[in-house]
Amino acid sequence: MFAIKRKLKLNKAEQALMAQHAGFSRLVYNYGLDLFWQSVKAGCKASDSKRLQQIKKCLTNITKKRPEFAWMNTLSSKVYQSAFQDLHKAFSNWRKGVAKKPVFKRLNDCQSFTVYDGNGVVLVKAGKSIKVPTIGTLRLAESSQESYVSQTFTISQEGDGWYISFALFAERIPPILHEVAQAVGIDLGVKTFATISDGNEIEAPLPYKKATCGRTESSVRANRRAKIKLGKIQYRNRNKKLGNRKTGEKASNNAKKYYKKLARFHKRIADKRKDFLNKTTTSICKKYAHIRIEDLNVAGMIANGKLSSGVSDLGFYEFRRQLEYKASLYGTKLDIVDRWYPSSTDVSPIWAETRFKEAI
Repeated sequence: MFAIKRKLKLNKAEQALMAQHAGFSRLVYNYGLDLFWQSVKAGCKASDSKRLQQIKKCLTNITKKRPEFAWMNTLSSKVYQSAFQDLHKAFSNWRKGVAKKPVFKRLNDCQSFTVYDGNGVVLVKAGKSIKVPTIGTLRLAESSQESYVSQTFTISQEGDGWYISFALFAERIPPILHEVAQAVGIDLGVKTFATISDGNEIEAPLPYKKATCGRTESSVRANRRAKIKLGKIQYRNRNKKLGNRKTGEKASNNAKKYYKKLARFHKRIADKRKDFLNKTTTSICKKYAHIRIEDLNVAGMIANGKLSSGVSDLGFYEFRRQLEYKASLYGTKLDIVDRWYPSSTDVSPIWAETRFKEAI
């Protein structure tokens, strides 16, 4: 099973509707989390599942029937049901030690909500539109070439755009043959992003530090660094009324425009980094049958003030994460070498082929 993500092409009314559903999901999540801890402080003894079930009944039978919450009945009921499912999963991961304790969602966080078809799977037809259960038909910015079958749809906001993602009931067939059958080692670094033991080197675009900021390479701003432009944008808007929730001050219209411009800028940088990492990891898994990478302490590297910006711009953790799940998709074997093994002491480009074999 894998997921597909597409950008939506929405008008202002549809954008407002998506924002209402995202706010509805956030409110229900915080509502359930608040009552959960209140029941714990009150001394009620019950499992997490039973607590959330009773909280859900309280929302359905009491809260939604109040006049001030009548607007909930005009939105999709699948949204608040999915919000409780997400809250239950958050508590489950916390109990297992996989994630941290659930916290309240904020308006400044990524806005998203999930809907599903309670009757079963639905057919997502090829074309420039998609029919979302309980929401309606929405337009896609990029047409879908094939038809898919799915049940759950997640709509999220990134920057000033809205995206939809859905899981497919299908499995990828991994390739049988690779171009390179022998094992290779990959060493990640700041100056050179990746050095492969067969002599190949991969350079990162550094979207935050050195990437171009203009829409085209020939633009006047093409040689400006994204970091410098980001500082100028923030400096020029330092005197705007950005709003303060504690004092009740609302953001001005110019401040709202600034927030949208800033979000678009960060989204452009993130998209460049994401595009590079996805293309690089896919090409590596397709080419090599056996890969060995080092278990880097990324958190410790980021703690170094001189390396934090460069390491964050490269995306070491995301590179490893994508290799781990793409290795099974493309039939590639992936070995993680211990981080304390002295693999970077040899300056020879063939260090990984010898040292990683000894480590394994």
